[in-house]
Amino acid sequence: MRTFFLIVFLAVLGFAGWFIWAALLPVAPPQTTFVLLRPGWTARHIAHELQQDGIVRSADAFLILHYARRGSLKAGEYKFEAPASALGVRQRILRGDVYARTVAVPEGYNLYEIAAVVEQAGLGPASDFIAEAKSGVALIKDLDPKATSLEGYLFPDTYQFTRIDTAHDIAAAMVHRFRQEAQKVGLHRGDDVHRIVTIASIVEKETAVPDERPLVAGVYTNRLAKGMLLAADPTVVYAALLAGRYRGTIYQSDLQYDSPYNTYKFAGLPPGPIANPGASALEAALHPAATEYLYFVSDNNGHHRFSQTAAEHERNVAAYRRAVANPR
Repeated sequence: MRTFFLIVFLAVLGFAGWFIWAALLPVAPPQTTFVLLRPGWTARHIAHELQQDGIVRSADAFLILHYARRGSLKAGEYKFEAPASALGVRQRILRGDVYARTVAVPEGYNLYEIAAVVEQAGLGPASDFIAEAKSGVALIKDLDPKATSLEGYLFPDTYQFTRIDTAHDIAAAMVHRFRQEAQKVGLHRGDDVHRIVTIASIVEKETAVPDERPLVAGVYTNRLAKGMLLAADPTVVYAALLAGRYRGTIYQSDLQYDSPYNTYKFAGLPPGPIANPGASALEAALHPAATEYLYFVSDNNGHHRFSQTAAEHERNVAAYRRAVANPR
């Protein structure tokens, strides 16, 4: 009997020593390690994933801890770079201390450029986001029944996403931010949202100077009212991008290219937005400056010169060309 109790004592002692070593002593990851725990995974699956990646010493010890204390393990991506015990690891996963990836979308990016940023952040292939942006128009149908994609409604901002967020989740968050910002500038469902966002997208691409945006919006509003071609360079670039023919600058052949987005060839607005405008451009399109301006051209110094007549515009164009040819 004494021998039996000795064996039991030694077994308990051995188990306690193993458990302390496996569950309570910190483990240093071999390197900074990212572990993705997918939704729907069981505690056992999670424990084995953590052991396989060198985050805990023993999946069994992790499970003993978990079942003894209970709680819900949160799916997501976790970053491990400092020594931690299985107890500490479990506490992080219980809290849902997931690693967020930053997606910074500048004003004026189109959906293809945003897709590239999403891919660079490690949040999935650009092709998945492009497909979602083209098929997910249900997200904005109440605002813009004419929309054929989410172009124009993926609001430029800095976002935090995790690797369990889908392309739909990411696009929906950007559209939600658009709704918030559009409401702030006074753009509502009853307005001609399609027209306003389309104009805003062109304004966004034409100038980065906030004070000039209402003037640019005014020029395009005036040209539309007179039935003039918009002749907006950014629409020509977008037409070339859609056709896979953009070469970094505009060529004469681009100005003649047969695309409804080419406003040098087709009157009126393009079929839809050509980029994703920020709040300032949206406000400018909603409240264009009341002027007689019909033309504008760069002054080669970050601003533009505006004019009412073709003759005045030609003089401004000549001044621009001289400035380009003879930089100070």
